[in-house]
Amino acid sequence: MGRPPETKRAFFSRDLGLALLSYFLVFLSIGLFFIFPLFLDRFHPPKSQVGLVMGIHSVMAIMIRPLFGRMLDAKGGRTLSTVGILLMIAATPGFHLVGSAGILVILLRALSGAGWGIATTATLAMCSDLAPLDRMAHSLGIIGVAGILAGAIGPTLAEETVRRFGFGAVFNLSLIFLCAALACVLATKDAVRFQENGRAPRRINLKNYPATILVIIAAMPVLHGAARGTILNFIALFGTSMGFQRIGPFFVAFSAAAILTRLGASDLSDRYGRKRIILPAAVLISLNLFWIANVHSYGIFVLNGFISGLGQGLIFPALSTYVIDFLGQGNKGFALGLYLSLFDVGMGLGSPLYGWISDLAGYRWMYVIAGVLLLLSTVIFSLKAPRVQPAANLPQ
Repeated sequence: MGRPPETKRAFFSRDLGLALLSYFLVFLSIGLFFIFPLFLDRFHPPKSQVGLVMGIHSVMAIMIRPLFGRMLDAKGGRTLSTVGILLMIAATPGFHLVGSAGILVILLRALSGAGWGIATTATLAMCSDLAPLDRMAHSLGIIGVAGILAGAIGPTLAEETVRRFGFGAVFNLSLIFLCAALACVLATKDAVRFQENGRAPRRINLKNYPATILVIIAAMPVLHGAARGTILNFIALFGTSMGFQRIGPFFVAFSAAAILTRLGASDLSDRYGRKRIILPAAVLISLNLFWIANVHSYGIFVLNGFISGLGQGLIFPALSTYVIDFLGQGNKGFALGLYLSLFDVGMGLGSPLYGWISDLAGYRWMYVIAGVLLLLSTVIFSLKAPRVQPAANLPQ
């Protein structure tokens, strides 16, 4: 049995506010690094090396999230969030010592990525546990607004900071945000954890599911992550290659659209079903990648960022809650960790792969190929993946 029904539970509370603020600050600290390829570019590395440096951050998160996701179901998120943020704090000052796109920066990004994987999974689980169960997709959508805002503010703030003070000030600012995030977590109480008959939930054995179904489901967040990586990790270099002086407005448009979508439409999958929302969202992202490949003017470039944000704002709450419903509410920490790890598989492996493609064929073909792969996986998912029952409809 789970926790009692929460029919009129208020969405916001003091602890949820602190957890959301911590989530925002952690994302903001990382959002500053979206323009980090411009810092690396001064060392004239190949684009595939830039992809490796950027992607190793996600690879480390991939390796750590499933383990700590399982621990979240047993112990809660406050302690694990603290551990993750401390790892990020330990890594950040080292960026002042970077003098090439070599081993030092890779190690620093790896340590930061491990902390990022732990902190974001734990803090997201804390936030969702403090929100109403019967509005899970909507709750995750609202929680994600904190990350989206940081994604809008971070690159623009970093861009202005670099123009005025240099990259060293960006690294210092990231450290300040992480310390503030740690303070928020320490001031937050642990949420009540989901239980079955007063005990910790049973573990899910993925061997009980057909391998083809697991592969089909896993492919969606992987290819979605890879597609998003082509935007976030390469859009600054792509825009610069087009002669655009400012990249920040692209991120602002992207984030504004994602925020509007999550605030106004993230509950659509709660009302109409997960798959009915995943399909159009993924198709929109795919078609928009084809459009990026044909951008030539700055106005269309920024508009493309807005359309990208619409698709991203729809797909995260629907797809992440699909995975939670598939594995069971009692395994939400594990499900979130698994979903985010699969997403980061795409971000981590997609970055060097698509960087290699751009080295061979250019940025435009890179975006076309990313769009084709995501579109194909979406069609297969829509035809073959099972429908799931929302957790709020299960017996309590």
